Amino acid sequence: MNRIFHVYVVPAAVFISVVMGGGYGTGREVVEFFTRYGLLGGLFGTIAAACVFSIVLACTYEFARVFQLYDYRSFFKKLIGRFWVCFEVLYLLLFLLVLGVVSSAAGNILEQEFATPGYVGMVGVLVLVVILVYFGREAVEKVLTLWSIGMYLVFGYYFIEILNNGDVEILPTLTQGNIESGWLRGGILYAMYNLAIAPVLLFSTRAIQTRREALLAGVIAGVAVMVPALLFHISYAVGHPEVLEQPVPNYWMMSEYASPLLLIVFLVALLGTLVETGAGLVQGLIERIEMVVKVDANDALSQPARAAIAIATLLFGGLIGSLGIVALVAQGYSALSVGFALVYIIPICTLGVIKIIKSA
Repeated sequence: MNRIFHVYVVPAAVFISVVMGGGYGTGREVVEFFTRYGLLGGLFGTIAAACVFSIVLACTYEFARVFQLYDYRSFFKKLIGRFWVCFEVLYLLLFLLVLGVVSSAAGNILEQEFATPGYVGMVGVLVLVVILVYFGREAVEKVLTLWSIGMYLVFGYYFIEILNNGDVEILPTLTQGNIESGWLRGGILYAMYNLAIAPVLLFSTRAIQTRREALLAGVIAGVAVMVPALLFHISYAVGHPEVLEQPVPNYWMMSEYASPLLLIVFLVALLGTLVETGAGLVQGLIERIEMVVKVDANDALSQPARAAIAIATLLFGGLIGSLGIVALVAQGYSALSVGFALVYIIPICTLGVIKIIKSA
């Protein structure tokens, strides 16, 4: 049972936990990539995204298992050779963007909802991320896994309460819903953007030992990561079409159709996902650095060194955000998605599969 947990649950939970903070916290991405294409079109979009996630993650986990590559630098040097640096450049742009968003989001949430100074949220997230990273990979994996399970419970509670308080018959509304053109593009773009972090989180797949385990773990992660998006999209049918115009759909839905208690629980849980996102990304960077500086297989960075890396990267990400560069990079989300498709998604599903077959 313990082995099954580490093979199938941990990789999915770690991946989901990093996606969850930015992707599902406000609900804006769900509206932009799915719900705006119609209630039925959005459902088709989530299925398309789940398929892309599953295929790419399955190939990624198997490639990492076959060649024993658990940091993104080694992974891409094996996959695309000297062009590995292209992923590094794209990832660093995304890395700084996400860290900037995480730090500012934490501050804004506490300031707006709890009348707490914004810097308190930023410092709080920084401290919690540093503590997690300080205790190493196992601590990061455990906390990310447990918190992800907790978030699923919160999302389930949200889903049930919204449906109970709404006046809409969900099944007929969805099946008779409209389908706007672009739903396939929305689902694929959503998957491509979020898949960029998968090679950074390969440290969570070390327990995988067989091809069957790698492929099944990839499918499980690909389907599981889309469950929250599916739940949110279905719940938006209660407030459709007004929800499409809301800057923060989840907060609006809860204020209209849920109790104040749910809003508080959701916000606290969201702060936890922001910590998860920061910890997962920083741990992935540490894994990459360790592969460069370590002397042997058992060598690793010291706890103070890990903490120092976490502090430096989070402070720098916060500084980038305060300078407005986050907004500039955010305008290039589509370009980043195309870039990641060219250096990661397409190569792993073609060249990666060929190399796996040849290695057999």
